[in-house]
Amino acid sequence: MSIKKVILSGGGTGGHIFPALSIANEIRKRYPDAEILFVGALGRMEMEKIPAAGYKIIGLPVMGFPRKPSLKIFTFFKRLLQSASMANKIVKDFKPEIAIGVGGYASGPLLRAASKSKIPTLIQEQNSYAGITNKLLSKKVKTICVAYDNMERFFPAKKIVFTGNPVRENLTTKLNDKTEALEYFGLSGNERVVLIIGGSLGARSINNAVMKNLDAIAKSGVQVIWQTGAIYFENIQNELKNKKPANLQIHQFLSRMELAYSIADVVISRAGAGTISELCLVGKPAILVPSPNVSEDHQTKNAMALVEKDAAVMLTDKEIDAKLFQTAFEMVENNELCQLMATNIKTLAKPEATKTIVDEVEKLIKQ
Repeated sequence: MSIKKVILSGGGTGGHIFPALSIANEIRKRYPDAEILFVGALGRMEMEKIPAAGYKIIGLPVMGFPRKPSLKIFTFFKRLLQSASMANKIVKDFKPEIAIGVGGYASGPLLRAASKSKIPTLIQEQNSYAGITNKLLSKKVKTICVAYDNMERFFPAKKIVFTGNPVRENLTTKLNDKTEALEYFGLSGNERVVLIIGGSLGARSINNAVMKNLDAIAKSGVQVIWQTGAIYFENIQNELKNKKPANLQIHQFLSRMELAYSIADVVISRAGAGTISELCLVGKPAILVPSPNVSEDHQTKNAMALVEKDAAVMLTDKEIDAKLFQTAFEMVENNELCQLMATNIKTLAKPEATKTIVDEVEKLIKQ
């Protein structure tokens, strides 16, 4: 068989975009002539990241449902109708053999339009607590690829396939060879390293905790590599002009995550599903700080799935000013604990996730 035309839809955050790109890359690897079209939400991150990765994308005017009662509700429904109409036209003109949704606003109208046109549909749910769009779509789609146990709480059991989450392909290539990483970060190799990542957009509360603990960092003797996120980088640089500890490196964005992971002894991170899947794959001890600003508090549920298996430590947003660095520096000096967590988190990895998802795509097209 061969796959000729595929639509991938969703986005909003790196947690939706990176899995979508991994799936697209695997399809292209197997079927170099396949035409792959992305459908995203106008003004969201995917409209920049997808073309940068070499794929075509069309944006829908769809937006999230307003959380508080306001006049925005009228804008929401107006844009939803416009998006539904555009999605119908995209499906009719492009004629895909399959439509794949990865979560995010745009995947709702697009997958509805595809299933209405009798095109096979598949969704990939990254989180342990299903998003609203995917819950609504689950009645219409043929296959639901998941990364956590007990997802029949949200989806029809007969449609669920346990695949794990797709992660960036190059993550494990540099893990065992630290030479390039040490050179890249200008380190000697004798340092203990704590890596701080706040998700693709950064994390305000984690960044604030760093700023409040500069003295503790300076005295720790631990090298701290800190990804601030684009929104916060400039302000932080200005604030740190004359008081940046020598053992603190700040980066707007870490484009070579595989090198950062390879030298990290402990990782401080949000608990987005994509990041957790990466941590499992690279087998790194982690302190997870779930974002309190996500729907259904799903990051806490993601984090707890690891905490219950002694595979990570969790701190709430409210605790981190006082406890984050004390916990991190104690962990980094405790080899036995780090080894135990690394072993436990690695058992949760699904290195073949992307391939398994594309196997499911092939099955649906064959049917």
